[in-house]
Amino acid sequence: MRSKLSHLEPAAKDMLDAAAEKFGLSARAYMRCVKLARTIADLDDSDTIQPQHVAEALQYRPHQFHDA
Repeated sequence: MRSKLSHLEPAAKDMLDAAAEKFGLSARAYMRCVKLARTIADLDDSDTIQPQHVAEALQYRPHQFHDA
């Protein structure tokens, strides 16, 4: 079985890594985004996960608002 990360294009991985750092994603949340991006790529008939797939997957994450 190939690693899920092996299907990520370098630009997509960079985007996901930046989002993980900015939003403090756990490893579990990171992999959920990868899995969702893979599903989006499949629906797009793409063999690889591209940045637009990661961007769409990140949009589905629940947003937490904090009182300032």
